[in-house]
Amino acid sequence: MRLDEYQRRRKQLLKMIGKGGIAILPTALEKQRNNDVHYHFRPDSDFQYLTGFNEPESVAVLIPGRAQAEFIMFVRERDPLRETWDGRRAGPEGAVRDFSADDAFPINDIDEILPGLMENCSRVYYTMGLNADFDQRVIGWVNGLKAQARAGVRPPQEFVALDHLLHDMRLYKSKGEATLMRQSAAIAVRAHERALRYVQPGRMEYQVMAELLHEFHSHNADISYHPIVGGGANSCILHYHENNAELMDGDLLLIDAGCESGFYASDITRTFPVNGRYSPEQRAVYEVVLQAQYAAIAAARPGNHWNDPHDAAVREITQGLIKLGLLKGKLSALIKDGAYRQFFMHRTGHWLGMDVHDVGDYKVGNEWRVLEPGMALTVEPGIYIPAGSKGVPKRWWNIGIRIEDDVLITRTGCEVLTGALVKEPDDIERLMAS
Repeated sequence: MRLDEYQRRRKQLLKMIGKGGIAILPTALEKQRNNDVHYHFRPDSDFQYLTGFNEPESVAVLIPGRAQAEFIMFVRERDPLRETWDGRRAGPEGAVRDFSADDAFPINDIDEILPGLMENCSRVYYTMGLNADFDQRVIGWVNGLKAQARAGVRPPQEFVALDHLLHDMRLYKSKGEATLMRQSAAIAVRAHERALRYVQPGRMEYQVMAELLHEFHSHNADISYHPIVGGGANSCILHYHENNAELMDGDLLLIDAGCESGFYASDITRTFPVNGRYSPEQRAVYEVVLQAQYAAIAAARPGNHWNDPHDAAVREITQGLIKLGLLKGKLSALIKDGAYRQFFMHRTGHWLGMDVHDVGDYKVGNEWRVLEPGMALTVEPGIYIPAGSKGVPKRWWNIGIRIEDDVLITRTGCEVLTGALVKEPDDIERLMAS
């Protein structure tokens, strides 16, 4: 992402905060995996969105209208010894030079400097609850200023939820963000194609996952969530994660996997036959889910409400289940009663962006949000029929199907970012045979 993109975002947030406010954003904490080993560090998404800075132990501060500096960073100092062990650091000088901070200080000096920056600010914009220790530090700085009120110090009088402002900003993707999302989608499409060509009876779910990871890492991308690679009965477990079973002839394989490239996520699901040919029952259920997805994508357009794609999918799935004989009754009554939830128990999508389940309100004023250009979301209806399903003949058991694509709302409809990946059953069978 270009530096001017981060500058534009900060300028927009500074304007929203207004004079008299101060925004404080710490990055994510490093997470210990085991003993003295840490997980690979990923910055907090809000922090990254405003700074582009990816080092731990960092805090960004925005103070609208401050003459000396509106954008201030606290970062780790340069340390040749630690950099030999853990990698290069930007240091305060690098934060100014390479990341456009107006001023920067060592993170170890934050307790001495930040309270002075908060003085005479009436409002503190901050996201409570993500880091309990840092929450207490912020409260302590404010209380310290309050204790000096008799000496003429004017402490902040109000805390304001910063995430409410930032997350609404993040909901609308810029041209630069859309480009990164297309890039992430393209990598994920290639990974799924690789997996489809690799699958055959006798291989293991984790081997299929390895094919996905190989493609991700070959393009300098990482997983945006732990891949779901579920064959047979495992295709009916929505958040299956073990990925350790053998793939059996005659079963379906559901792969739900996406990557993160340039800090933007993709999220794709395809379901296909392990042996390369759908059985009649598998194809029948698949066609219902596919038509539901087409209907939902058609409803993902500006002016429609967030829930319209879900309503479209529910109608198609309920109607399809009636035709298959898995539901009995009138369409309208079955939808009203939620009878479809026995087989389709989740929503049809979620926001997508820097986080795979991205931020942003789904309702505004207790009404479903209106879709607008720049919003990105997934469209992922499914039908799941685990073994032993009440009233369901055995020939339908262990058919779990989900079809998921990523879409970007445009002025005239939507762009299917992951549309290059085949999903018609005949096309899938041809690709698997190639």
